[in-house]
Amino acid sequence: MMMSSPAPIEAPAPPADPAEIPPAEVAWQDSLAALRAELDRIDDALHDLLMRRAAVVEQVGNSGKPSAYRPGREAAIIRRLLARHAGLLPPQTVVRIWREMLAGTTAMQGPFSIAVCQTDPAAGYIQLAREHFGALTPVLVHRSPAQAIANVTAGTASVAVLPMPSESEEPRDAWWTALLHNDAPRIHIAARLPFWTRRPEGAPSAQALVVAAIPPDPSGQDRTLLGLELDLDVSRARLTTAVSTAGFSPGTVVLRRDPGAPVAHAIVEVDGYLADDDPRLTQLGAVLRRPVVLGAYAIPLDGAVA
Repeated sequence: MMMSSPAPIEAPAPPADPAEIPPAEVAWQDSLAALRAELDRIDDALHDLLMRRAAVVEQVGNSGKPSAYRPGREAAIIRRLLARHAGLLPPQTVVRIWREMLAGTTAMQGPFSIAVCQTDPAAGYIQLAREHFGALTPVLVHRSPAQAIANVTAGTASVAVLPMPSESEEPRDAWWTALLHNDAPRIHIAARLPFWTRRPEGAPSAQALVVAAIPPDPSGQDRTLLGLELDLDVSRARLTTAVSTAGFSPGTVVLRRDPGAPVAHAIVEVDGYLADDDPRLTQLGAVLRRPVVLGAYAIPLDGAVA
């Protein structure tokens, strides 16, 4: 069977004689050309500033600080920019631009990769991780939280993205209970995803916590997660009362009494950024032992930004 011959390509029409273009259209074309030239100048200026910023980041990386990943500092930067933002450019665009830039400058300071626990292909954890840590950051995908955390422990991943704790999850998936033991290297909860919580159509609705082998840094607006071992007969009401009496403002509480376990486990969210030596921790008399600060995260943005 013979293939049909391609249609002949018509020669482009000659440019119009400027004398034949209406004056109004000439003015419009001149105005558009000027605006495009101005956009080019702005793009060059932005690029110059990006290169200048990268040079400063390089100096920061050479200063000897222990980790390139500073989730609290990143959150504070984005909050500060959104507080001064004005005009028609959507604030979520500012978030996206800076998230990609922060991902790139973090990678400048050393290899950075993500281990993602994706138990359900439809859950969207991989997309959530890329949204926060950069579209081209290497991702290692695992079917269990333990495998993802093992990557961080071994140093083959910088962070792990894990499902939010739940009372309905299987005991093997209650990854946060392992953080109570303070094994070396100590793994901390360092961030919560998504940071921009107003989700457009098609964006993953999943929520996740990020863990890393570094302590979180305060952002100025934070919540801390406490891990506790309890007597099996300690109720949620008693636990919440004990946390409040100790001077904390409790939020979400996940309480687990797994079959055959000698103790109950709880993870309690409290307002503010807590250090390991916070004296209020000694006042939690309802626990079997001193509670463990599992980590903290910068409070996500709800999209209500001018």
